[in-house]
Amino acid sequence: TLLLSMDNTGYCNDSFNSIRSSTSDEDMVEIAGSTLDFSNTEDVPPLDRDYGSGKTKAHVNGVPKLMDLLDEPVPGVGTYEDFNTIDWVREKSKDRDRHREITSKSKESTWALVNSVCDAFSGWLLMLLIGLMSGALAGGIDISAHWMTDLKEGVCLNGFWFNHEHCCWTSNETTFQERDKCPQWKSWAELIIGTTEGPFAYIMNYLMYVCWALLFSFLAVTLVRAFAPYACGSGIPEIKTILSGFIIRGYLGKWTLVIKTITLVLAVSSGLSLGKEGPLVHVACCCGNILCHLFTKYRKNEAKRREVLSAAAAVGVSVAFGAPIGGVLFSLEEVSYYFPLKTLWRSFFAALVAAFTLRSINPFGNSRLVLFYVEFHTPWHLLELVPFILLGIFGGIWGAFFIRANIAWCRRRKTTWLGHYPVLEVLVVTAVTAVVAFPNSYTRTSTSELISELFNDCGLLDSSKLCNYDNANVTKSSNELPDRPAGNDVYTAMWQLSLALVFKMLITVVTFGMKVPSGLFIPSMAVGAIAGRLLGIGMEQLAYYHHDWVIFRGWCSPGADCITPGLYAMVGAAACLGGVTRMTVSLVVIMFELTGGLEYIVPLMAAAMTSKWVADAIGREGIYEAHIRLNGYPFLEAKEEFSHKTLAMDVMRPRRSDPPLSVLTQDGMTVEDVETMITDTTYSGFPVVVSHESQRLVGFVLRRDLTISIDNARQRQDGIVSTSRVFFTEYTPPQPPNSPPPLKLRGIMDLSPFTVTDHTAMDIVVDIFRKLGLRQCLITHNGRLLGIITKKDILKHVAQIANRDPDSILFN
Repeated sequence: TLLLSMDNTGYCNDSFNSIRSSTSDEDMVEIAGSTLDFSNTEDVPPLDRDYGSGKTKAHVNGVPKLMDLLDEPVPGVGTYEDFNTIDWVREKSKDRDRHREITSKSKESTWALVNSVCDAFSGWLLMLLIGLMSGALAGGIDISAHWMTDLKEGVCLNGFWFNHEHCCWTSNETTFQERDKCPQWKSWAELIIGTTEGPFAYIMNYLMYVCWALLFSFLAVTLVRAFAPYACGSGIPEIKTILSGFIIRGYLGKWTLVIKTITLVLAVSSGLSLGKEGPLVHVACCCGNILCHLFTKYRKNEAKRREVLSAAAAVGVSVAFGAPIGGVLFSLEEVSYYFPLKTLWRSFFAALVAAFTLRSINPFGNSRLVLFYVEFHTPWHLLELVPFILLGIFGGIWGAFFIRANIAWCRRRKTTWLGHYPVLEVLVVTAVTAVVAFPNSYTRTSTSELISELFNDCGLLDSSKLCNYDNANVTKSSNELPDRPAGNDVYTAMWQLSLALVFKMLITVVTFGMKVPSGLFIPSMAVGAIAGRLLGIGMEQLAYYHHDWVIFRGWCSPGADCITPGLYAMVGAAACLGGVTRMTVSLVVIMFELTGGLEYIVPLMAAAMTSKWVADAIGREGIYEAHIRLNGYPFLEAKEEFSHKTLAMDVMRPRRSDPPLSVLTQDGMTVEDVETMITDTTYSGFPVVVSHESQRLVGFVLRRDLTISIDNARQRQDGIVSTSRVFFTEYTPPQPPNSPPPLKLRGIMDLSPFTVTDHTAMDIVVDIFRKLGLRQCLITHNGRLLGIITKKDILKHVAQIANRDPDSILFN
């Protein structure tokens, strides 16, 4: 965003050379609660910064040639500073010009035609590479996290790299009832004190569990802090902001990718209440951004790169849930700002390749892409919509409560001493989680395994406590098991699940937003799945003992299998995830891709919609929008309605009390005048007018382009001095005999800046900014320039209307 004070990003440079060093007055800025270094540009820079290299001097009959930037592009012009917003209109225009040039050349020679075909094919090749890389990384993360989670409980003697399940697969000594026990797998108590029974064994296993959890979380937070501060959190709020046109250099860089991948495994293995699904979107987007540098058309065009990142976000969800279609819909519904039809097809292709790659790796050894894949075949009855809608109401209320509590905690972290000790915070939360989780078998296991058990439909051979029903009246040959009375273990399991529910609801509030990679999908689904399973068992027992009630009569006769508790768990998981993220269509598709049950779309839709309505009634924002606002990112939400009756003149600057607008004239200024204006102001762009008297608009020029061009001209063009005249006109008038050569800068000027009149309604202006992705808009009255509105002005105006602090918008 442009004409605005940029104290906090350090645009106000003392010398023109400072543009090269890319340092700022304030080197540190707060992003997502972590203190980050501005000078850290480990991401590949947009273009070579050495503008002075290769000095050339052109002479025509002994007179220095007038430099026209239209003929000779200057390196660095058209690129953006860190923490700035891209100009979508300019980027799309640049891409159209490039495409026209390639198309016209393709008719001239065979080589140009081949080049044109390669250019058209490069997008699909890039999607293939992103799919392969993301699928391979996701497979590695799944396998590593599974092994390290089991490492907290014991080790395999055949090879320490085997997890518990793989260790016992080849054993001949396992029994069906105790299939998870085999002589090759030793618990830590068995290894250290030689016994598995008794209080000492329990205490030893407890201590080892807590120590491993603390070690994993300590490594995770230390690596994030030391090497890649951007690797913390979920990453989805920042990716939404980046896709809307904001630049955060290094956020999708190679260091972030490496550290996020390693620390994600450590964080999930530590047993913290977090998931890997959200961070996998960040990992896939890092892959997309890094691979973009292989192709010139994506490397040099920020708008084209964002199309690739939209597809990469779809890939992230595809490998997280094994749901390619759900991933595409998630990208479209939740994260993308600009999503043309071409990106839809490419996202689908990339998500497909990623899911295929993950399936080839087969991380769980069951030919499924997720740990909690289930298949139900029992039909549901219309009357069951009532408990499904109740689960939707629960999901909406919990989602709204969670967002408020989590944002309050994150704000507290930002504004108190808590934020200065991220390592201590992570260790304390890990210790509390491990100490409380170990005694309860449902919180001791990984959250994915818990969800898998809750989704499971009980069979005769299941050894889970949740499946300990009285099977006296069941014939072994029956395919469908009727509703049965619950055994004692089921009631014990319900108590343990109730405690697990309270624990998960509370601990997730403080865990999400810590300085480790943390996703929200799995903990939200776990809360909903526990609530759903409890309700499902309650309904099942009610139907068994009261099948003569009016509501059960006719469809739930004795000996029939009418209630599936696992289905309730699935619907509850969807409801809670919907309440937190406010997803609807993509959520339902992800859930039915997970379960393979097309007949359960209606229950899922009912729960997802109810959950969204209830949550929206309590608070309009989803968790990602709330975190975007908390961190002050310049994100213009497309879903919000702007309903206030204000005009462009009420929002534009300069206001009545402000100094006049800083403008350049098309032919009346010297290089020294322009340099003085750049030094004395902190604006990142200047309108160009015919003269100060007429104020008739000619165009708009960016501060960065202006600085680079003057710097470049001083080095490459003979005779450019402080007294040289600067011209933005098409033709340069004759100069006096002894005057220094003029500097022609028409090539860097935007000749068609977006303008509206001072009486344009603000809701129209906001719509224009949203739909065209503008950085700024100039305001005119009868053709005369009056002022300017930037994206930041609009965000501040929206914040003021909503009674929020307008200065909370941190970046330009």
